[in-house]
Amino acid sequence: MTTALITGSTAGIGAAFARRLAADGHDLVLVARDTGRLREQATELHDRHGIEAEVLTADLADDKGIESVADRLGDRKNPVDLLVNNAGFGNKGRYLEVPMTDELRMLKVHCEAVLRLTSAAVEAMRERGRGGVVNVASTAAFVPRGTYGASKAWVVQFTQGAAVDLAGHGVRLMALCPGFVRTEFHERAGMGTDNIPNWMWLDADKVAATALTDLARGKTLSIPDPRYKALMGAAKLVPRGLLGGLSSRTGRKYGPR
Repeated sequence: MTTALITGSTAGIGAAFARRLAADGHDLVLVARDTGRLREQATELHDRHGIEAEVLTADLADDKGIESVADRLGDRKNPVDLLVNNAGFGNKGRYLEVPMTDELRMLKVHCEAVLRLTSAAVEAMRERGRGGVVNVASTAAFVPRGTYGASKAWVVQFTQGAAVDLAGHGVRLMALCPGFVRTEFHERAGMGTDNIPNWMWLDADKVAATALTDLARGKTLSIPDPRYKALMGAAKLVPRGLLGGLSSRTGRKYGPR
């Protein structure tokens, strides 16, 4: 029996990973800020799939929260075989419209927490010669689209670089880059979604399933849908300056308001 630790596990893509991994027989360490929701999730997954689900309440925008999760990842007596760094959020507004404290909090969760938790997990995994890490980024990483996109671009570059450095040690790292997924993400950020076309939406359970398949295949980057693969491929052909303008106009037309 292997154990997976999932941050941001109580909703959206994180919850989808938890459902899939529990159905496949993995024990879980569920991490989020809301203890009540965590306990409900743990009970449901235990009762439905017969797995053990540990609850760890932590705010990854806080040093103590990051440290508590890092300590669990480094526990050699109860090893974690798969880390899913899924916790994240968005800020409503363009650059300079968002308070600096909110921008820094997002970078703490998206970048610092991902770095520290990945490092804690991988150090223990390398000693055992096996393990995997999925760092959830976004297709926003590939277009000039503000601080959120910049933070996700960092996740992609960090993950793929670390994967190269750890080649041959039995540890797999992969950045997951979905597009729009029906989760609580936009609601929590106060963003409306009525203007986003139906074809752009992805299903969280399918995203998680595709990600786990891609990780098993040894991929370091997963874009879990042919539509977004085509869009990101086309984006590579557009000059960066022009792409920035297109991204901004598209965001105003199709993105959250």
